[in-house]
Amino acid sequence: MKNYRSAFILALVVNVALAGVAIGLWWHSRSARATVTAGETPGTATTQTAASESGVSTVETPLTPVQISPQRLQSIGVTTGEVQRKEVVDEIRTTGNVAIDETRLAYVQTRFAGWIQKVFVDATYKYVRKGQPLFTIYSPDLVNTERDYLVAKDNQRKVAGSTVGGVSSGAATLVDAASERLTQFGVPQSELARLESSGDARREVEIDSPASGYVIDRKALPNMYVQPDTQLYTVADLSTVWVFAQVFQNDLGRIKIGDPVAVSVDSYTGRTFRGRVDFIYPDVDMSTRTARVRLILPNPGLKLAPGMFVNATLKVPMGRQLTIPASGVLHSGTRSIVFVDHGQGYLEPREVELGARVNDEFVVTKGVSVGDRITTSANFLVDSESQLQAALGSFVPPPPGAGTTSAATPAAEAKVEFTTDPSPPHRGSNVFRVKLTDAQGATIGGAEVTVVFFMPAMPDMGMAALTVTSKLGDKGNGNYEGTGTLQSGGTWQVTITARKGGQTLATKRSSMHAEGGM
Repeated sequence: MKNYRSAFILALVVNVALAGVAIGLWWHSRSARATVTAGETPGTATTQTAASESGVSTVETPLTPVQISPQRLQSIGVTTGEVQRKEVVDEIRTTGNVAIDETRLAYVQTRFAGWIQKVFVDATYKYVRKGQPLFTIYSPDLVNTERDYLVAKDNQRKVAGSTVGGVSSGAATLVDAASERLTQFGVPQSELARLESSGDARREVEIDSPASGYVIDRKALPNMYVQPDTQLYTVADLSTVWVFAQVFQNDLGRIKIGDPVAVSVDSYTGRTFRGRVDFIYPDVDMSTRTARVRLILPNPGLKLAPGMFVNATLKVPMGRQLTIPASGVLHSGTRSIVFVDHGQGYLEPREVELGARVNDEFVVTKGVSVGDRITTSANFLVDSESQLQAALGSFVPPPPGAGTTSAATPAAEAKVEFTTDPSPPHRGSNVFRVKLTDAQGATIGGAEVTVVFFMPAMPDMGMAALTVTSKLGDKGNGNYEGTGTLQSGGTWQVTITARKGGQTLATKRSSMHAEGGM
């Protein structure tokens, strides 16, 4: 009975002690979380983002400056680029179609009724020159007006020497009135000159083209009766054309009238037609979310034909901006990171704020200065190294057997010498060797030696935490040897534990870089 009572008391004491340890651990972890929340660890780059939909906070993986030897920088292919301030011209690439410049259309109509007699330009898309005859027309009203003009001119000559007051001025008034009627009828200057020289009213009058260009519409037919509102020809001057381009609504704020533009056509490889933005239409297509932008271009040689499909590049001047190479930016879910090279292999992570991307560069608004050098390749490897170095300062994996109780008193700390074959280790199978000696330098045999390689998780790369545990065999004379397979290259945290007779002889922790890819 006494034995049972003693066992019960012992069990109760052990349970109380375990409860006290659990409460202490809980309080310690709570204090640590409060410290991390209250401030950011010096020398690290962290970002905390609140997800309002779920109310859950996401903390980005911390980064810390890293020191990498020049030989290793060269082996992993790290290159650098310079932060510059320069004139930036963005480009908006789109497509469009060539159209006729509506301001260069000429319409042919008569201002009097009559019958068309002869048609000289009898087909559409014929090219005509300004002043070239299009057709002839007979109009009784026009013939009578010409005869009235000739009579008035003849009467003016007859009374030119009259001494009667008002006769000469009255005759001049009649001539002016008849001439004004001819002008209002739109009689060509050539016809007026002929009428003056010949003194004869011709039955048919030639109507000439008012502009040079292509006839895109023709309604004039022989013996056709026309009224002043009849549109007989439409002539298009194609020396300048329009291009209707489609621009997404996100880019409309960057475009303004007068911006330069370059247009290319597959029909003329290597040739570029240059123009400018002429008009931005004030509506957006609801199905494509694009707006029409009208471009105006000179058309030398009339190479651009209406209806052609073209590629257009709109130049958007942005002034002097701070720019960095696009390959130097590492994007995570909520931030953009660059690694600033301070020389001698010292790389510092910095969070930057980016503007628009222009070709192979980003406009940067915050985070770096002119003249800074940033890494432009192998950024994932540098980022992994920075995360690992940050993790090494905040996490130490427990040694094998931690948490177990032992009534024995720990022995004096032994000396541990750790080597690998190959050295440094690489991804794949490796041989691990440990030599144990006591404080006096004597070798220690018969110990249990365990080597633990640990690599923290890297959520940004989708990689979980890795742990490799290897138990080394006693080879005699204090030497222990075993093998282990590392699943990845990079920096590992190594914990070596030596135990003998239930006592921990030594625990050694360090970091070691393994060659090979991630």
